[in-house]
Amino acid sequence: MSTLVIVESPTKAKTIRNYLPSGYRVEASMGHVRDLPKSASEIPTAVKGEKWAQLGVNTDANFEPLYVVPKDKKKVVKALKDALKQADELVLATDEDREGESISWHLLQLLKPKVPTKRMVFHEITEEAIQSALENCRDINDQLVRAQETRRILDRLVGYTLSPLLWEKIAWGLSAGRVQSVAVRLLVTRERDRRAFRRGSYWDLKATLSHQNSDFEAKLYALAGTRLANGSDFDENTGQIATGRNVVLLNEEQARALQSRLEAGIWTVTNIEERPSSRKPSPPFTTSTLQQESNRKLRMSARDTMRVAQSLYEKGYITYMRTDSVHLSQQAIAAARSCVKSRYGQDYLSPKPRQYANKSKNAQEAHEAIRPAGSTFRTPQETGLREKELALYDLIWKRTVATQMAEARQTHITVQIEVDDANFRATGKRIDFPGFFRAYVEGSDDPDAAIEDQEVTLPTLKVGDAPTCNTLDAIGHETQPPARFTEASLVKTLESEGIGRPSTYASIIGTIVDRGYAQLTSNSLIPTFTAFAVTDLLEKHFPDLVDLGFTARMEQTLDEISVGDVEWLPYLSEFYLGDQGLEQQVQQRQSQIDPDTARTIDLENLAAKVRIGRYGPYLEADSEEGSVKASIPQDVTPADLDAEQVETLLKQKTEGPDKIGLHPDTGEPIYLLIGTYGPYVQMGEKTEENPKPKRASVPKGTPMEAVTLEMAVGLLSLPRLLGTHPDTGAKIKASIGPYGPYVVHDQGKEGKDYRSLKKEDNVLEITLERALALLAEPKSRRGRRKAAEPLKQLGNHPEDEKPVNIYDGPYGFYVKHGTTNASLPEGKKPDDITLELALELLEAKQATKKTSRKSSKSTAKKTTTRKTTTKKTAAKKTTGTTAKKRTTRKKTTDDSSSAEKKAS
Repeated sequence: MSTLVIVESPTKAKTIRNYLPSGYRVEASMGHVRDLPKSASEIPTAVKGEKWAQLGVNTDANFEPLYVVPKDKKKVVKALKDALKQADELVLATDEDREGESISWHLLQLLKPKVPTKRMVFHEITEEAIQSALENCRDINDQLVRAQETRRILDRLVGYTLSPLLWEKIAWGLSAGRVQSVAVRLLVTRERDRRAFRRGSYWDLKATLSHQNSDFEAKLYALAGTRLANGSDFDENTGQIATGRNVVLLNEEQARALQSRLEAGIWTVTNIEERPSSRKPSPPFTTSTLQQESNRKLRMSARDTMRVAQSLYEKGYITYMRTDSVHLSQQAIAAARSCVKSRYGQDYLSPKPRQYANKSKNAQEAHEAIRPAGSTFRTPQETGLREKELALYDLIWKRTVATQMAEARQTHITVQIEVDDANFRATGKRIDFPGFFRAYVEGSDDPDAAIEDQEVTLPTLKVGDAPTCNTLDAIGHETQPPARFTEASLVKTLESEGIGRPSTYASIIGTIVDRGYAQLTSNSLIPTFTAFAVTDLLEKHFPDLVDLGFTARMEQTLDEISVGDVEWLPYLSEFYLGDQGLEQQVQQRQSQIDPDTARTIDLENLAAKVRIGRYGPYLEADSEEGSVKASIPQDVTPADLDAEQVETLLKQKTEGPDKIGLHPDTGEPIYLLIGTYGPYVQMGEKTEENPKPKRASVPKGTPMEAVTLEMAVGLLSLPRLLGTHPDTGAKIKASIGPYGPYVVHDQGKEGKDYRSLKKEDNVLEITLERALALLAEPKSRRGRRKAAEPLKQLGNHPEDEKPVNIYDGPYGFYVKHGTTNASLPEGKKPDDITLELALELLEAKQATKKTSRKSSKSTAKKTTTRKTTTKKTAAKKTTGTTAKKRTTRKKTTDDSSSAEKKAS
């Protein structure tokens, strides 16, 4: 008997083959085999003329979805049909969540098997799990499929109905999404808070005291019995002490006077308080908490975390990585407790097995938590994993093992010390028993170091002791605005509010950045001016769609559909076709929304309007000569745009740039300007005779007022020749590029070797000796990544078993196999590419290479003339085609279109 087993990816297929009996054939569907059409070219001819065809959902016929097989999946489907012809049984073994259930259902609809069919589910790929799954197959769960289909349709309705409105009213290429737009609003709301924030200042005193040859610190807590003000006492909107707070607020003069008065005083310990406490280990990872902790500890994006976790799951190292559950099986608890006992000893084992309860608002069908696979846990060192896979597995292993460890016991110590009428406090912490800290501490990669960091040692003190004051410093503070969201904190907020599914967060955040709604800078998500404009429009005209509570209730309804508590069709009908449905709302407000108003962002206390233009945000103000417009530099954020910056940008447009001085050699004027990419210096004016005057960027972080004539001349003289390399005799230069200052070892045909300068280096002063030292250092991880680390591993080439991967190159994403590189088609992103499509791209590239080599030998001269003519004609023809492609491509704006694609 022959059985065909279908899974999603080649990696999963390769792993699962090891645990199936002979006679079982495993094939991969490469993710989804059917979906709603993403472009006009995918719409079947029979329905092209229908008004709902572009939407892909027939809203007049019970919201019937238009499913199509994408072009890159047709060969996959044919191969699966051919394999099914030779099988006596079909087993659908896609993932056990709603998405996996949906893939199995689509396979069933497409393949129309005439042989017995089973649904096999498992949450880890181990021999024991696979054998158990084979013995406990079931039918496809229609309720899960319907819930997933409803979500897909709902996301399509929101995305494809609102996005064209944004193109018309604000800017081309924007998108809206059921979850995406709420996430953007969260970023914008936080940025508004930062803009409204008013700084407050306060001073306090810090003493360094000593007792029995041991130094410790104490801070001023109260003065004459009244508590000293700290940052939490200030009103963020006024910068003043909040109403009702009875505190002492010191300014600098008062703090320094108090410092002088207390320095000579007698310091006396008046009270000592010890408060014991214990800490339990955190629950094992869910999808959301794994994304958060990976971002905090490993600086991995949500998208990277899910990609690496998917690979670990499919290779059999961890359990299924899309889960809301913190439950651990008895098998996992036994394995974790065995690890604790053998690695840390009996004392570190929790007295009894520890289990956790779910707190998620919308816990989906419960699997286990994310943990190492199997009945025994391989240590990270035993896996043979490398780089990101090793780091993430190590994180999961530690977190899981820590759940079965004893609680950490610690003692908090507070010592009150008085001098005159001032009360100082010293605080300490003693780790009495580290417990699970030995394995895992949130936010630290080195548990031993973390334990040391957590301990704050105080000398042995008793009431009446008189420590000596070594130093007493007056310290000024300023309150800080609310922190911007990181990927970790945004994921945490979305989950706590019950918005979206954790499995889609990675894609949502990626879309927000890709669409230009946020910039990811130093791990912070900074919303752009475009995000402000879009959020303003949606808040004013479609408030429900960006309301946290409304979106959470939608999510709850989808969960209720999955268990049969709510009917899907009445819900969709009310949402889209009801009296206050989305379709009606868009039709009513189409004419009410003024494009000029929609493109204008209302930022208070500015002498100009901020508008969204074709080439980005810009300022517009009225002057005696008429309207003045000035581009806003890319690094200026909405929260940081102030009146002074606006004045500088507008002045540059009306009065011309600031003149620093004259170049000592040529006598030409040197100007200081602000452009789209920040400040720069320019020699001479831009005229018809001199259309491209020499320019040089000002190093990032350099204030404009710090740019002198000498610095400007130096910048305009870049690149600087530092000398020659002692080994090669090649030139070494220093200059500034798109990524900042650098040195380069230029060996001509042998290539160029670059190194970025460190913070302490000055590009205008760096010496040859220092440059040689930098060049001797290994390249940074960022410099190696594009060459060494694939963005996505697709699998092995069937001919030579060599890897086929996707990389990010200087000219965009490309597929690589051996020495052959093939660019991704227009509009395609790494998540859209399967192994099947990659093989087609590589084959086409090879054919192009062969044709190019043959034709270039004999027809070089003749072709040159002919090509010139052909290119002009082709360019005209292509323009329309490209525009058409863009039109259809930009319509893929719903949240689910790429969120849960699981081809690997």
